[in-house]
Amino acid sequence: MQEELNQFERNKVWELVQRPTHQNVIGTKWVFRNKRNEEGSVVRNKAILVAKGYCQEEGIDFDETFAPVARLEAIRIFLAYAGKFEMSMMGESFFFLGLQVKQIEGWNLNKSNKVHGDLMKKFGMEKKSSVKIPMNTSVKMDMDADGKVVDQTRYRALIGSLLYLTASRPDITFAVGVCARFQSAPKESHMTAAKRILRYLKGCQEVGLWCPKDGGFKLIGYSDSDYVGCRVDRKSTSGTCQMIGNRLVSWFSKKQNSIATSTPKAVHRGACCAQVLWMRQKLRDYEIEEKEIPIMCDNTSAIAITQNHVLHSRTKHIDARYHFIRDHVEKKDITLEYISTDKQIADIFTKPLCESRFEELKHELGLIELS
Repeated sequence: MQEELNQFERNKVWELVQRPTHQNVIGTKWVFRNKRNEEGSVVRNKAILVAKGYCQEEGIDFDETFAPVARLEAIRIFLAYAGKFEMSMMGESFFFLGLQVKQIEGWNLNKSNKVHGDLMKKFGMEKKSSVKIPMNTSVKMDMDADGKVVDQTRYRALIGSLLYLTASRPDITFAVGVCARFQSAPKESHMTAAKRILRYLKGCQEVGLWCPKDGGFKLIGYSDSDYVGCRVDRKSTSGTCQMIGNRLVSWFSKKQNSIATSTPKAVHRGACCAQVLWMRQKLRDYEIEEKEIPIMCDNTSAIAITQNHVLHSRTKHIDARYHFIRDHVEKKDITLEYISTDKQIADIFTKPLCESRFEELKHELGLIELS
């Protein structure tokens, strides 16, 4: 309890003010919890300060903990700077917001083996063999109108469980996103594809996202797009990721809202400008200023669109919001730079890849296995 109070004092998270007229005072109380590791053993006794009082307007008592909501990207940014700033958590961390944490020359984030084991048991994958990649490159996912119908509730439960795992496993993000497109009318082929992701995870349960202590603090983004990759509506799939130094802190894979008429427009729409700008603002909270943040793109035509000051006839019909990135290029908030396709790590978020290419990009993202 005293250590918790000392942290409040050192970090200056409060200031004493006069009580406002006709306002209730929110009281506090201590709640004591035992923190346990993966095996269930108590590793730390923790004191939590909670609010307790009476709401005059509603006429009800309340007893609530202070639980601020944070985006996962913000948590990963925080962990990337954990060695630079004082942390209030005492002792070694084992779990953090649902993520298993291993501290070996940095941070390694993963879901616990128990989570993986429960999923295998729930969906009958305990005796199935493992596979090397989450999605076969020869499989083309579509509506499969003549396919056998499967239980919609069970399929959605499987997709929800896999989405939960993507918080620490960017390597399955694309495959899960594709399978999630068919939740309204899942067929046996879709269930087989989703269970393949479980078979992939079965063979690499110890793999986690590594955030090394050293590696610099330069923010860089990668943006890629798979032109008209969706067989159902021919929309493109955008994939982006952002790194601080060599630490992956943000990523997503998403089918675009409209159909692109050419590859440059698909890439242009999929650029990760907005996410990079949000991360730049978050870094300012840590007193780190970033300017002209590079976004790496493997399409020279898309780069030319952002650098052309004249909206010629070939780009006039692009929706205005997709010129948002060009506006920030002109303001020198970001720069769109060319990178060869073989070095484009965002490729893993846009399409299924062969085993060798997939393993190469996993390593680039910082996904490693820790025993």
